[in-house]
Amino acid sequence: MPLRTRLAWITSATVAVVLLGACAAAFFVVRYELTRQLDLQLIRQAHQIVRQGDPAPQVVEGECDWLAAPACAQVVPADPARDPSKPYLLPVTGETRAVAAGRSPAGWTDITLRGRPARMLTTPAGHRTALQVAVRSDGVHDATRQAGELMAAVGGVGVVLAGLLGYGAARAGLSPVAALTGVVERIAATRDARHRVELPPGNAGRRDEVTRLGGAFTTMLAELDASVTAQRRLVADASHELRTPLTALRTNAELLARADRLTPAQRDRASAALDRQVREVGQLVSDLVELARDEEPRPLVERVAPAALARQCVDAARDHWPAVDFRLGVAADAAAMTVLGVPARLARLLGNLLDNAAKFSPPGGRVEVAVRVPAQAPDSLDVVVRDHGPGIAPADLRHVFDRFYRASAARALPGSGLGLAMARQIALAHGAELTAETPPHDDGACGDGADGDQAGPAGAGAGALFRLRLSTTTSPFAAPGDADDSGFPEGTA
Repeated sequence: MPLRTRLAWITSATVAVVLLGACAAAFFVVRYELTRQLDLQLIRQAHQIVRQGDPAPQVVEGECDWLAAPACAQVVPADPARDPSKPYLLPVTGETRAVAAGRSPAGWTDITLRGRPARMLTTPAGHRTALQVAVRSDGVHDATRQAGELMAAVGGVGVVLAGLLGYGAARAGLSPVAALTGVVERIAATRDARHRVELPPGNAGRRDEVTRLGGAFTTMLAELDASVTAQRRLVADASHELRTPLTALRTNAELLARADRLTPAQRDRASAALDRQVREVGQLVSDLVELARDEEPRPLVERVAPAALARQCVDAARDHWPAVDFRLGVAADAAAMTVLGVPARLARLLGNLLDNAAKFSPPGGRVEVAVRVPAQAPDSLDVVVRDHGPGIAPADLRHVFDRFYRASAARALPGSGLGLAMARQIALAHGAELTAETPPHDDGACGDGADGDQAGPAGAGAGALFRLRLSTTTSPFAAPGDADDSGFPEGTA
């Protein structure tokens, strides 16, 4: 049975039980009150007869044929020998004699008088006699029957309404669940995560748990769709980027297969090209593997001095790019500061930034690196890399960290378009912020402690500036409750 039907049955049954109980209680109250009014009438009639004096055994009143007639009354002795000669109108039983003798208390009895219902009171009248007073109860019976019929009709209508309202309430309350179920079934059938759960309009703060579940599922679907889209785009871009070097590899391999037809110079050029292309493909695959990693390996996390790490990366870049003039500047207050991270990954980040800056620098150009504490964020540390190349067009600034994205000016240069994307991923994994901007033409990136002057080389452009901001007080690698005064876990190297 569907959940909606079960809830409707439960709701309807609960309301029906409460409603029927209320109708039954009302019916019994009405019947009790009507009977009580009749009993009070009999008591008043009995008191009037008793106040008239000590009645002898006799029939006092005998008009009981009409509803408006006075009550029938008779006096019955305890001893049957004292019965009057005129026959009694009301039934006389042994209980009546017991009341007259004082052995039983007064009481009421429902009787049938001349084929009609009546209510009779038997009460002591003194001198071993009992007074019986009776009145027709047709009106009470009719009123009670009408009240019962009315209560039954109200209860029946109430049960039907409870069923309809219960079903409507269950349907309205479970509509987000039904929509959620439909979306899940469509996704399972089509494997398309672009489907969404349509939520009812209204204040988000007033949504119930089921609606919030639908909203959370919609958010999860959006994240899943974005992840699937990014994965497909990554596979498509990787296939596109691998197609060219693999084609060149196959061409050179086929060329070397006919080495007997080549001159020694041609064989050397083909071998060098093949070796270079193998390294490029290997680097591209390595970059893809690095980008596929979601988090940094925790066993390798330790405290790192960005200033010392920047100096090592600049020295390595000088060896790799001998035609580029690398300048490093470290502010005095930043030299001894440390952050929590993976040294090899941070070195890869800085290396990618330096390679990117060197690649776009003109011959003899300069790349400036600065490590300093920003005035607006004293609990952070900035590592700034600036080149004096052509710079980044405003339309390309928001895309420079996308995977495989290459600006029009960079398409003729070597590279896969993954270096800056990898740098951004490493920065995010360390809780850092990596941004790209176009600096003013006369801005220097080195800051305090820079080697030499800070004016750009003649003919250089404004260049590009990449700013890595690391926090010195917080880290995504620090577990809650195990940080020391520096904000990092105790015991890290």
